[in-house]
Amino acid sequence: MPGPAKPGESRIDPDDAAGIADDGDHDHDDRVTPGRLERFLEAGKTAIPPLTLLSAVLFYFGYVSARARFEYFGVDVDTIGLGTQEYIMRSPQPLLTPLLVFAAAGAGSVAVHAVVRKRIRTTAMRRLGRVAQGIGLGTLTAGLVLLFGYAFLGGWRLYGLVTPLLIAAGTTLFRYGSAIRRLLRPPVHRGAVVLGYLVIAVSVFWMTATVAQWSGRGAAMSDAARLDKLPSVILDTKESLFLRSPGLEETKLPPSEGQTFHYRYRHLRLLIHGKDRMFLVPDRWSASDSTIIVPLDGSVRVQFQFQNERP
Repeated sequence: MPGPAKPGESRIDPDDAAGIADDGDHDHDDRVTPGRLERFLEAGKTAIPPLTLLSAVLFYFGYVSARARFEYFGVDVDTIGLGTQEYIMRSPQPLLTPLLVFAAAGAGSVAVHAVVRKRIRTTAMRRLGRVAQGIGLGTLTAGLVLLFGYAFLGGWRLYGLVTPLLIAAGTTLFRYGSAIRRLLRPPVHRGAVVLGYLVIAVSVFWMTATVAQWSGRGAAMSDAARLDKLPSVILDTKESLFLRSPGLEETKLPPSEGQTFHYRYRHLRLLIHGKDRMFLVPDRWSASDSTIIVPLDGSVRVQFQFQNERP
């Protein structure tokens, strides 16, 4: 049996100590044991390797950009026959601007967080947490209103950028405000935190896809403004193509023995080379222009012209 307590020494009953230990273990288990959502995410990381996920993301953004780019010329990108590698190689251009913006935002967030951590015990910082939560909740609400109002606002040109931006910014501010107020007492359940990060990730993905689409359309308009910079093509065919695009020149070739090609077309430019076909456009943009699909077989003869620049 334990002896009497000495003066100035507190004595804890063994049963109470066991109860406290049990409570501490229970709290500890609640804090470290992953929830159902976290276990689901861990299983997802195991099933989908990071490299595969990265390749899929690059492929998607490259596809979105290419689709918007060639759609400007009236071409469905699926008819071109580009492969996975071509789409991945086209992804850096639309992703460059979002990556720079996110990197700058991340660096700024780290600097702000360092200042907040130094002053987290002050009343002003706790008040700042409440203000951040309020602003975040208002911003998130505005984003959700736009999201559910797609039927009425979907035609707005900036809809695809502003809506996910408001949702991501609102969720980030709300979660960070909560983190400031609870930094000394971390929450026991982390499911809401993981769900918040998931909302932010989806919103960022949506914003980046919108930027990729805009990047593709911008690249198409840049190409259309400088069609004379694309490779020049002379096309010979067996029959007249009856092309009506302004600026194209059709010449009937003189007949000769063994000649199978009878018509020649000039002022054409190579837009893109597909798997087994070429896509040609006139060398000057016009609203009535059309894209010509030329199969790479014996039905046509193609010549590429040198650039008119003396070496």
